[in-house]
Amino acid sequence: MSLPSSSATGEDRLFTPAFIALGAADLAYFTAAGILIQITPLFARGPLGADAVGVGVTIGAFSVTALILRLWTGRLADRRGRRPLFIAGALLAALAIAAHTLTADLAVLIGLRLVLGVAEALFFVAGFAILADLAPPNRAGEALSFNSLALYLGLAFGPSTGELLLAIGGFTLVWSGAAALAAAAAVLALTIPETGTHEPMESHRTLIHRGVLGPSLGLFTGVAAMAGFLAFVAIYGRDDLDMGGSGPVLLVFGLVVVGCRIVFARLPDRVPPYPLAALALALIAAGMVVAGTLTTVAGLVAGAAIMAVGVAFVTPAFFTAIVARVQPSERGAALGTVSIFLDLAFGGGPVLLGFVADAANIPAAFLVGALVAACGAIGTAVAALMRTSAPGVGAANEG
Repeated sequence: MSLPSSSATGEDRLFTPAFIALGAADLAYFTAAGILIQITPLFARGPLGADAVGVGVTIGAFSVTALILRLWTGRLADRRGRRPLFIAGALLAALAIAAHTLTADLAVLIGLRLVLGVAEALFFVAGFAILADLAPPNRAGEALSFNSLALYLGLAFGPSTGELLLAIGGFTLVWSGAAALAAAAAVLALTIPETGTHEPMESHRTLIHRGVLGPSLGLFTGVAAMAGFLAFVAIYGRDDLDMGGSGPVLLVFGLVVVGCRIVFARLPDRVPPYPLAALALALIAAGMVVAGTLTTVAGLVAGAAIMAVGVAFVTPAFFTAIVARVQPSERGAALGTVSIFLDLAFGGGPVLLGFVADAANIPAAFLVGALVAACGAIGTAVAALMRTSAPGVGAANEG
């Protein structure tokens, strides 16, 4: 069925100048982040002479401040507005990256990584809240589906961009280029109007938004499984399956995620979000079961493809559910809480699967990841049934 004409204009319009500017700012910022992901370990190990522990501490320092400050940033975004924090995060990142050009000591680099964690907390949480504000009613899932392409593209092309800059002009050109991208994100952010409501928050005084703990936990299970899979797919393909590299597997995974989010962008807004999220988690679990039981290249590729379909829908589905259940003045705190679970998932998934892989093997680790996602699918399905059967709650109110 075609959408009514009002979907392209007025309050129902998605691709507004502000929405496009947000996507462009995200693309610039996360391309810079992709550059840092690839080049920072090389910089720490090479010019600064860090050992493996030093490299690990350097990379991990970023997550410490990001994790600590996300909840505070969410509340601040509700009280003081999203736009100032969004701009400040991009500017702080640009300054910290530019300072890399003067860095000749590992301790200084670690300090700059801590600062970048602060920038990430400001930029990501505020940007997440802006996206929720800009999404028209009943189009939150579609908004996230399209906006997330900026993050995926940035992290996909950032590493190769960093390698190219390194080959042309060394680390100085890398840091200059990444800093310029972060600064461009700040400039683009200036074109985005303030979207927060600035309403008083007497009813919400805690850092943790309890109203979104359920969907946040469900999202955690899917992202933790995915992060664990991605952390070990390269080693598994090379050492166990004698593949030249995991590139083809990751290419299939990425193309399926991006393709589904483009082609089925409206799906999270057209079906109840909890059943969709449960199905997405079940697909993630099924894909990891295939990868863990069919120990061949074909099995790994098939498992990655099945899992990618689930990954494509799990975040938009939960995002739609979360946006629907919180007041606009609480979105910063709510999405700050969600981002904490995302951080824990990206860090905890690889750690959990790493312990299993060390005790048994990587296919067994994939099966444990499948169990994590399956638990999330069951819990989300139960939540969907409870919401449907509760008095006064129908399918129309799910999203």
